[in-house]
Amino acid sequence: MEQRHYSPVDHFLMNVDLGLRTLVGRPVLTERPNPAAAVAESALDEDQQVLAARLMRVNHAGEVSAQGLYQGQALTARLPDVREKMERAALEENDHLAWCESRINQLGGHKSYLNPLWYAGSVSIGALAGIAGDKWSLGFVAETEHQVVRHLDSHLAQLDERDAKSRAILQQMKEDEGLHATTALQAGGAELPFPVKKLMQLTSKIMTRTAYWI
Repeated sequence: MEQRHYSPVDHFLMNVDLGLRTLVGRPVLTERPNPAAAVAESALDEDQQVLAARLMRVNHAGEVSAQGLYQGQALTARLPDVREKMERAALEENDHLAWCESRINQLGGHKSYLNPLWYAGSVSIGALAGIAGDKWSLGFVAETEHQVVRHLDSHLAQLDERDAKSRAILQQMKEDEGLHATTALQAGGAELPFPVKKLMQLTSKIMTRTAYWI
């Protein structure tokens, strides 16, 4: 069977569909189960439950941003194999998106009301990274994932030790993000200049602190 080749317009429309699924629909998932599905719920006091819900909201907002980043990069990636890596990574990030949303609901919380803003901004940043060139685009992915791993470590340190369900999700996310970073570097990602890394850290801090409350 002849393999179909998608035009730039096809890729754009597919990314619009993915964006709508990310924000208001059901994203396409991999075959992996929710790592918290088989973990028993723990009795948390009200303060710990509120904290966990807020932390999971921050992580969900981060995954919305990750979707926008990967989709923006996939739109402008120049090499087909790089585009495929971006699309596969985005699909795996969908798992995180669904897991975080499920846990937020269980904890009685809500998703960030600013998710459309996080997504739109990340699509723009991802597209610019892709335009800069595939090695910089992949380097941007690697640095983003390294920062996410550190961010997840801080959340694991804040969560109540009894909250095994939330911890199971964050531990799996941490493993996946580390793998994404390694894959991006092995595919030819370049290390970003120090000022760019600092700007990324500042942007991430603004998003996480805002999503914690809104």
